[in-house]
Order: sequence, then structure tokens, then C-alpha cells
Amino acid sequence: MLLRVAAATLNQTPLDWDGNRANIVAAIEQARAEGVSVLCLPELCISGYGCEDAFLALGTATMALQVLEEILPCSRGIVVSLGLPLFHNKALYNACALIADGALIGIVAKRTLAGDGIHYEPRWFKPWPAGTRTTIQPFGKSVPLGDIFFDCSGVRIGFEICEDAWVAQRRGAELSLSGVDLILNPSASHFAFGKQEVRRRLVLEGSRAFGVSYVYANLLGNEAGRAIYDGDALIATAGKVIAQAPRFSFENHALISAVIDVDLTRVQHASLNSSRPSVVSAPGECVSFDFAFPSVAGFSQDSGLAEWERSPALKEEEFARAIALGLFDYCRKTRARGFVVSLSGGADSAAVACLVALMVRFAVRELGLDGFAQKFEHIEGLSRLLSERELTHVLLTTAYQATKNSSDVTRNAAAGVAHALGATHLEFDIEALVAGYVSSVETALGRKLEWQGDDLALQNIQARVRAPSVWLLANLNSALLLSTSNRSEAAVGYATMDGDTAGGLSPIAGIDKAFLRRFLVWLEKAGPYEFGPIPELHAVNVQAPTAELRPPAAAQTDEADLMPYEVLDAIERAAIRDKRSPSEVLTVIAAEFTQYSRDDLWLWLDRFFRLWSRNQWKRERYAPSFHVDDESLDPKTWCRFPILSGGFGRELRELRQAIAKEKA
Repeated sequence: MLLRVAAATLNQTPLDWDGNRANIVAAIEQARAEGVSVLCLPELCISGYGCEDAFLALGTATMALQVLEEILPCSRGIVVSLGLPLFHNKALYNACALIADGALIGIVAKRTLAGDGIHYEPRWFKPWPAGTRTTIQPFGKSVPLGDIFFDCSGVRIGFEICEDAWVAQRRGAELSLSGVDLILNPSASHFAFGKQEVRRRLVLEGSRAFGVSYVYANLLGNEAGRAIYDGDALIATAGKVIAQAPRFSFENHALISAVIDVDLTRVQHASLNSSRPSVVSAPGECVSFDFAFPSVAGFSQDSGLAEWERSPALKEEEFARAIALGLFDYCRKTRARGFVVSLSGGADSAAVACLVALMVRFAVRELGLDGFAQKFEHIEGLSRLLSERELTHVLLTTAYQATKNSSDVTRNAAAGVAHALGATHLEFDIEALVAGYVSSVETALGRKLEWQGDDLALQNIQARVRAPSVWLLANLNSALLLSTSNRSEAAVGYATMDGDTAGGLSPIAGIDKAFLRRFLVWLEKAGPYEFGPIPELHAVNVQAPTAELRPPAAAQTDEADLMPYEVLDAIERAAIRDKRSPSEVLTVIAAEFTQYSRDDLWLWLDRFFRLWSRNQWKRERYAPSFHVDDESLDPKTWCRFPILSGGFGRELRELRQAIAKEKA
């Protein structure tokens, strides 16, 4: 028996009932037109996955059911699964409805809730008790709810809802024993480096070990602000991927389909000596309904990867595309009219500006100029522009703001990058503003401010004076001001609050400085598969990273102020990601960085722990950032640390004493 099955990725928005419904209906209509019998849509796709505490409002679940009822007539001639929050018996469940031929057949509730990393499902939902079933009457008709699977005219369909597949005791193992032919996995699995391979293994191994065909659907785009979904959808059968979606699409939805041979899968599974299927089902476990499967025309499968997915610089390719898609959706969903970047001529701001330009290039390559303009219909005049460069000129404004401590090197680097990208570039001299603030405070204090005693204050005032001008530009353009802080700076608070942290969105705050520098070198010399390099970045990459806030004679660099970035990032991973104590961290970095003395490593480790503890308040105030790496420091979604703490005082003191004994 041949069936065409499909998975759709959807670019949804929390609580955008009409927009989410339109995307769902469009995916169903496309699937029907392509002869699909069974379509899997993503987790919580009706409400949106990122509703946060709005899930706890009874009206959210009520509206989700209303929208489900509106979608029912669209399921004529096709079986569709779609996710929604469901309120039942004074509890909220993360549920998936199966609909067909205009009717609601049944609802499966998620058993294993995602509660680690950026996920907080246990805050809102209850896990469904394994093996339990009941009925509800959402539309005046009794419908089964719970741990169930479906017999669709002889084809058995079961569910693993996202996290249900990521645990040791997978739901799919039970479904396999019940003779299920097809497992649907509606997911909301955020992008992170390396995560695609983990998903692929889950799907492949599920299809092989359970003797089934497996359909995995995922969300797409920047749904709720921080998480980015890569639209990674997969279809596998008997341990082979037979279809996969293009990742990081700028479309509202993307559909993949493939033909599966149900009889062949059954025979292959029956031949496994390890297979021990059940011979009876628990009462109510199997829900049967009739469905007329359409005949299958064509059997060609295309499971090929896009060329860029084979790149030896896959992390750089993923980063460019993930942030580009995140910026694209953030801008259009907030109805902003573009972006403003304070372009210092250094690595961080250059990376942010390049990512905006790449957003335009990637989106135009996929959507075309007209399609791009339609996505930003709130910005007048885009439809008249004739090139990516013209679009970038309208959507990206950069500003170089000089003080007497600024150099021609950074000024020229900023201008060169802005010109290469096609940005609207401005230059301001803010020295008079800085001098005015300093003079006012000196008059009030009755003394001169000197670098020897007032170093930090004199540095910070320069960074803070830059903020009002770029905020003014953003307001004038109705644009988003992008902050340029990175994760390494966040770890130790090496940023001026209300200065270089100013902005409404911080697109690179989730990435460490060492990778960011490698990324810029890659952009300079190779660049994304479709577009090639940006050679003008050479003027940025040859510089040692510097805040350029002290007088030129001080030869200020970030790493002299802090430590080598590679060491900083290694300490952060060991201390924060791996939760190691200071003494354990010293052991780890001493083994990794043999080129540095133990005294230097101790100095840097001590500095890291003191600065980390002192600057949690800064991390609490950073603008929202994109989550691209499962080593995030974002206190709202990943890494919580007290604002007030003992600062590892005893641990550092005992380690200092132990080191002193070693030397004695």
C-alpha cells in the first residue's frame, strides 16, 4: 500500500490567530493539491509555541479550540495533525489533534514536557499520565483524548510529540508494539549549532527501531523573539531519510512530501527477530475511522541536502542564515522600518551590519524583490527598488561616532564595510558632547577628572554619549536599534550599560567573541555559498579588538583589559556551562592552554569569577538576544544566577592558598 505523507514547517506568531490559521490552511491546501494523504503540522501551531504565561489565560485555550473548529472544513480528503493548548479538568495540556474529512477524530496529549534550556513547558502544562484515556466534547460530539493511536482504514498512526522522542523511554517503542505503521512528530525544536544532526538521528533511529515511517514537522523562523526555528522537517522510513525540508526559509510555510510503502515496512519489521508485538490493545487505545486514501501518482523522492549544508564551514553558514532569518522576522513582525547600527569599525558592530545585509541577500534570493517587498508591505516604496543593494541602503543605517580617542583606522574600516554592504552611512563627531558632560561634572565636583584616577568613568561616558544619537536615528527612521554586545563581553560585564549595550535587540549576544572573529574572517575570505566574500572586512579583521576609549598612547585592547578571548570562552564554558568550581576550572584550562603560565591562568580565572559575579545585573538588562548556541548566558531563557552573591570568595581564597603552597 502506497501513501503520500507530508510534513509542513510554519512561520507562526504567538496569539496571531488569523495569521497562524492562514498559514495552516495554506499548508493543508498545498498538501491536498500534491496528493498527500497524511499531513503533520508543528507543535502548538494554532496558538504559537512561545505564548509564555498567556498559556495560563483560559481565553488562549478557548480561542485555540475555536480556530481548530474553523480549520476542520479544510481537511476534506486529507488527514491532518495540528497542535494546540487544551484545557481539561482544571489542567492545561500540550495536545495534538487529528482531523480528517472535516471531523475531529481524536486528541493526543504530550507525556514528556520540555523543561530544560530555553523551555519552560512544566510552568504551563501538565504531563499526560501514561496509559490513560478519556473523552471530551469540544464541539458537541464526544472525542477521545489521551494516550491513543489511530487506525485509519487499516493504516495505524501514532504520535511522539517533540520531547516524547528525546527521552530514553520513547513513546514510539510502545506504538511499535501496537503495530503502528506511521509515527507523526509535531515539534517546536529551536535551532542551535549541531542540533540538526541530533534530530536526524532521532528520526532515523525511530523509523528503523520501531519499524515505521516517521514524519517530523517543525516550526520555522523567529516565532516569539528569542528562539529561531530552522524549519528542519524530515521524513524517514525503515532507517532511511526520504525527504527533508530546506532550512532557514523566508516563506510563511514549506512543505515536503514522500511516498511510503506501508506493506514493505511491515514486512521488514516482521523479519526482525527482536520484534515482539502485542496481540491485544487496551480498551480505547486504538481509535478507528474510515478514510478513502487517494491513489499515488509518482514515486520519485528527493532527500538531497542543499549545497551549503555540505560546507566545511557549516557553523558559519548556519550562523549567517539563522541570524538573517531572525532579523527578517523580528523586523517584519514588529513592523519596524529597518535597522540602525552604531558602526565602530570593530568586529562586533561590523558583524551585526553584515548580518543585516545578508538578511536582504538571502531573502531576495528566495523570495525575489517583489516577494521581499510584500513581506514588508508596511514600508512604502520597497516595491520600486531594483536591487539588493538598494534595499540594504533603505533598511540599514550605520553611524560612526568619533571622539578624540578614535583613529583613522576604525573610521576608514567602518566606512569601507558600510560602502561594501550598501548601507546609508553617517559620521558624527561627538567630542564636544563628551567634553560638555565632563566639564559639567568637573564644575559640580570642583576638581578635574584625570585618567589616572577616573579611568573607567572617562571611558564609559564616551560610550554613553554615543547612545542618544543612534537612538534618535532609530526614532527618526522608525527602525530597530541593534545592540552590538557579544556573549564573551556579557560573561564579564565588559560593556557600558546604556552605551554599547543600547538597543532593542542584540543579535550577537548569544555568540562568543572567539567564534565571531572566525566568522568575520570567513566572511572576508569565503562567505556564504551563494554570495561569496566581503573583502572589505579585512580592515576590521587585522585589528586587535579594542574599545578605543582610552587615549591613543594607552594602546588599549580588549584582551589586555581582560584576557585572551579563547581563554575567557574556555573558562566560561567550564564554569557556567559545565558548573565546575574555580579549582576544577583551573585544572581544565591548565591542560588546554599549556602555552600560558599557571600564574597567568590563575590571574585570568580569578578575574573571570569576580567579574562574572559582579555583573549579573548587566546580563539582566541586556536587550533580547537570539538563541543560537546551547551555551547561552541569557538569564531569561537559559542561565539564572543571583544578582547578589558571595562571588566565589571562599572558593577563590582557598584556591589562592593552595597555589601559594605549591610554590612554597
